[in-house]
Amino acid sequence: MFEEATTKHLNEYGEVGLRTLALAYRKLEEAEYSAWNEEFHKAKTSIGADREAMLERVSDLMEKDLILVGATAVEDKLQKGVPQCIDKLAQAGLKLWVLTGDKMETAINIGYACSLLRQGMKQICITTMNADMLGQDSNEAVKENVLMQITNASQMIKLEKDPHAAFAVIIDGKTLTYALEDDMKHQFLKLAVDCASVICCRVSPKQKAMVTRLVKEGTGKTTLAIGDGANDVGMIQEADIGVGISGAEGMQAVMASDFAIAQFRFLERLLVVHGHWCYKRIAQMICYFFYKNIAFGLTIFYFEAFTGFSGQSVYDDWYMLLFNVVLTSLPVISLGVFEQDVSSEICLQFPALYQQGPRNLFFDWYRICGWMGNGLYSSIIIFSFGIIIFYDQAFRAGGQTADMTAVGTAMFTCIIWAVNCQIALTMSHFTFIQHIFVWGSIASWYLFLFLYGMLSPKYSGNAFKILVEALAPAPIYWSATLLVTVVCNLPYLAHLSFQRSFKPMDHHIIQEIKYYRKDIEDRHMWRRERSKARQETKIGFTARVDAKIRQLRARLQKKHSTMSPHSYSGGSLKPRVASEH
Repeated sequence: MFEEATTKHLNEYGEVGLRTLALAYRKLEEAEYSAWNEEFHKAKTSIGADREAMLERVSDLMEKDLILVGATAVEDKLQKGVPQCIDKLAQAGLKLWVLTGDKMETAINIGYACSLLRQGMKQICITTMNADMLGQDSNEAVKENVLMQITNASQMIKLEKDPHAAFAVIIDGKTLTYALEDDMKHQFLKLAVDCASVICCRVSPKQKAMVTRLVKEGTGKTTLAIGDGANDVGMIQEADIGVGISGAEGMQAVMASDFAIAQFRFLERLLVVHGHWCYKRIAQMICYFFYKNIAFGLTIFYFEAFTGFSGQSVYDDWYMLLFNVVLTSLPVISLGVFEQDVSSEICLQFPALYQQGPRNLFFDWYRICGWMGNGLYSSIIIFSFGIIIFYDQAFRAGGQTADMTAVGTAMFTCIIWAVNCQIALTMSHFTFIQHIFVWGSIASWYLFLFLYGMLSPKYSGNAFKILVEALAPAPIYWSATLLVTVVCNLPYLAHLSFQRSFKPMDHHIIQEIKYYRKDIEDRHMWRRERSKARQETKIGFTARVDAKIRQLRARLQKKHSTMSPHSYSGGSLKPRVASEH
């Protein structure tokens, strides 16, 4: 009776951005409810892939023949900083999809509020026809109609000539049911990827998870889902990275997520700052692990080949035990925890730095093989120089040559210095913690060598007073350590100098600007670099401003062309447009 008026009211509420709620009831007999509740309990407690389908089927049995009571709406404002956060994420090169249970009008209004939609953006609304008017084979007709809408939209985008044109696809949950079927989902995904914004409204929790899975599997990209309610749990668990927002909607999303934040705007620092830092830290830490273990391990193999595979080790057992546990562990930890190529403020001012992670600039095969080659080179230098220098040279005051224990300890000293100086060159951000860890690791080697040599020969064996009586008094030991350390790190230093001078990366340029304080002395250059250090995007507040500037510029050019003066040559009546040079 009041269905038409209620529908009108719901649309009006949705157009002004309110969240709507329709109220209806149905009278049940106790026996009917008990039977339905038993089925519902079975579906809710079932374990299997068809659990969601069972729950939906049982719910449909109850949600029919309802008597309409009315409708209500409530204002649901965006959290503080949401448009700015979305703008920054778009500049960082991230693509954002909105999956919401709101009405289409409300979802569109929210899209404008958070700058996912803007004036001039072409909206592609994919909806279903009224199935009651189609008669038999209605599902097939609706499905064909949805496919035709997707095909026409894809063709329209393909034929668009304007490079600045932006498209947004908006689809409701009922239509999404057909679009996610196996024979249509890839066409829908291609259309959605080609659009600047994607808004899926009136979607169920299951559809949110299905859309997330489609994007993850169809594009092969890393997906992140963020939500604040229990209806977002499936989406959060399906994504590669799940972020839960703690708030009035409960803690279900937080409990199911990988990361928890208090407000949506904190996602900006989580991704643009900490995401960039963590990628660089993990990539450099793993590559350095390859380097230091190759540099150490291959020297053992070289000595085995040099001695005809006799089985004799060049290093004391305690040296090899402490190498990864004590002597080189803390610098790696400091690299993986404290390293910062640029500060957090710079990451926010230059959001395009985030793209170093998705483009995998620091953990590709070229980079990995480079570090492995550096380790191979260092191992050859350490072993060959150790053998050449100590093989037949006078080592002790009496003219005796060095024994195997002295040669092995000297080579191990070169390894400790080389790998720790290497990680010092790798670090961009030094605090007193990094200094303590790196140089303290080198000092701990000499402390261990001193204490180990002071033990009884029963425990120290051939290393008895090796530092005090053999190595420390020998100038060749200290000069060899210095020489090998410099030669091992020289190629990396040369590579670093060449890259910064001729092929600098984005963070190299920013580091140079900050070091020479050009951000303070030359503000114009600093603003120019900031404007270049963002990904081209068609969503967000910045894209809206750019579009407005282009629109005003086009109007001015059009106005200028209509007002351009005409020049006449030699009394000829044929006009000639004056050209500007």
